[in-house]
Amino acid sequence: MVSIAARAVAPTRSRPALPVPQLRKLARVLVAPAVSIALALAAWYAVSMLVLSESRRFLLPPPHVVFGESLADPAKLEVMVEALAVTARVALTGLLISAVLGVAIAVLMSQAKPIEQVVYPYAVVLQAIPVLAVVPLIGLWLGYGFAARTTVCVLIAIHPIIAMTLFGIKSVDANLQELFTLGRAGRLRRLWSLQLPAALPSTLTGLRTAAGLSVTGAIIGDMFFAQGKPGIGTLLDTYRARLQSEDLIGALLLAALFGVLVFTVFTVVQKVSVGRWHNSAH
Repeated sequence: MVSIAARAVAPTRSRPALPVPQLRKLARVLVAPAVSIALALAAWYAVSMLVLSESRRFLLPPPHVVFGESLADPAKLEVMVEALAVTARVALTGLLISAVLGVAIAVLMSQAKPIEQVVYPYAVVLQAIPVLAVVPLIGLWLGYGFAARTTVCVLIAIHPIIAMTLFGIKSVDANLQELFTLGRAGRLRRLWSLQLPAALPSTLTGLRTAAGLSVTGAIIGDMFFAQGKPGIGTLLDTYRARLQSEDLIGALLLAALFGVLVFTVFTVVQKVSVGRWHNSAH
């Protein structure tokens, strides 16, 4: 009874919210971005305050001026966020179309060599030709609205998905291919049960690359196709023409933040999907 009472009145030790190894891992994850941001801000201040003269400092205002006079202004921030929402809709739609078409084209090419020989050169041509060279044609064919902006995203983003998915399908282990041959698996069974799962890490890597390219394509489309609601690219062009450097840099920071967010989402998806059995997610 005495021992039980002693334990009851003894002070309880507080337990840490997270184990020490997890805290160290979290610290390692956060330190690199924090150091990178600090170095970027230091370089920004150095160029703005030391390299540029006071009369030319409007070309690159220091960070506190950009945040104070642009991003901290509710009216300006609301306009930028609304424009970014338009751009995000275009970018995500283009990325979705690119993913569906890219995987489908890669699968067709992997199943028939003549299709690969006919189609793949056009995929390379799309990647090689500067998109700015075909933007006027896209405007003439599709108008200057949502469809044209989405098409620009698809043209920019589809090649990595095609290339990486085709690479993944062709890189399936030869021993596994032989095992399916011994089991007399049909073409569809081999594709669904072996080739597509094996190609998943490569496909997700292509999607990560395409995600950033899709955001770039949406911003380019905003700049050239101004019909409908203005996107963040439209604002960038307007701020550039008016020499509103604070607003221009603020809009650029929001666009960059969105691009990083999309890339991070696909990075997490890749880790969750294949992180336990493939090294590409580590």
